[in-house]
Amino acid sequence: MAMAGRLRSGLPLLRRALTVGNPSAAERSVAAKSVLCPSISNPEFSRNYASAAPVKEQKVKIPLTMFGVSGNYATALYIAAVKANILDKVESELVTLVEASTKSPTFSQFMKDHSVSADTKVKAVIDICTQAKFSDITKNFLAVVAGNGRLAHIERMSQRFSELTMAHRGEVKAIVTSVIPLPAEEEKELRETLQDILGQGKKVKLEQKIDPSILGGLVVEFSQKVFDMSIRSRAAQMERFLRQPINLDGN
Repeated sequence: MAMAGRLRSGLPLLRRALTVGNPSAAERSVAAKSVLCPSISNPEFSRNYASAAPVKEQKVKIPLTMFGVSGNYATALYIAAVKANILDKVESELVTLVEASTKSPTFSQFMKDHSVSADTKVKAVIDICTQAKFSDITKNFLAVVAGNGRLAHIERMSQRFSELTMAHRGEVKAIVTSVIPLPAEEEKELRETLQDILGQGKKVKLEQKIDPSILGGLVVEFSQKVFDMSIRSRAAQMERFLRQPINLDGN
């Protein structure tokens, strides 16, 4: 809990780092230290901010409380993206980067390799973001993450950020697992059923997963609940029933 409190106290500085131009190595270092080790401060940096004229910042309502390092980074990015009015764009850019790392073992290894210096990683992600025409918000965020040595956790940060954007849009994810892809008519019927359960003001976002091991039927994960209607589950229930001792005395 103490670590979570220190991380939250450093979020304003991280948010500021996301909204300015490309950060220098020194600025990234200050941001990293302030987020992860607030007790280590730069007096000159503090004086600069203290002497600046106070600016009234736009207040952003966080739709979902996040915890942990990834949650705190995702929250800071969410606030910066909302203020810049580019929430969907930033989400798309993060997804694109994560997909690229998934498809490229070399890129994935580069992000996880602790032997590569922070400056090298920062330069690489800035070059990648520039070539991909990513927004400054995304580019600065990734530069701070790289400078902090946390690129290995970018997939989790992206997931937490998507949770925030879904909550912002009033979306609720439903994961449907089946042996084969659902026919369009069945998918539509399932979506409508889940939408009825949610009611107005929320929107179902259906995600399909294929898992032959469930043997048939469906497994629906929805609103922190799991509805297991798979053949595998029913077979397990039948097996447990058959293993029960039979009372021949009728007592």
